[in-house]
Amino acid sequence: MGASRAIVLMGVTGSGKTTVGEMLAQYMQVPFLDGDDYHPEENVAKMASGTPLTDEDRFPWLQRLARELGAFIDRGETCILACSALRREYRRILRGGRDSHQVCLVHLAGSEELIASRLSDRAHRYMPASLLRSQFEALEEPEDAISIDISGTPQKIVEKIADVLGMAHANDGAG
Repeated sequence: MGASRAIVLMGVTGSGKTTVGEMLAQYMQVPFLDGDDYHPEENVAKMASGTPLTDEDRFPWLQRLARELGAFIDRGETCILACSALRREYRRILRGGRDSHQVCLVHLAGSEELIASRLSDRAHRYMPASLLRSQFEALEEPEDAISIDISGTPQKIVEKIADVLGMAHANDGAG
């Protein structure tokens, strides 16, 4: 599979980070980490009440995620992380001083209208759809990420990511 790396699927709530991340991890046969699972209880309570997190809330969480990613890379392993990583500073923290080959950002990008329609069809465990506007307002478009259009099916998105990352046909006997 090549060198170890962390692939961070980033984007606003409802962009498909968890769904695509789980499918991509299965395709690549590597561990999947959901950034939501690493939030402290205080952050979860805040988001569940409809209150956006502050940077002060996020920084310890992002540092914890960076340590997790670093541990995989240091062991020579690859992993997938789903994390909104909306701001440049958040992505800098997640990288933990590593380059874009070791911590590869994949931005799952779609229109607010598309994502709002998808959110209306699901209930997130603590992220209400009402926070979508604040997520788009917080998003600083990444210059150093692979941008993937999410208008297709999750399977098509996974195939596109695998192709862009040079993993196409990995499970078809060619790899």
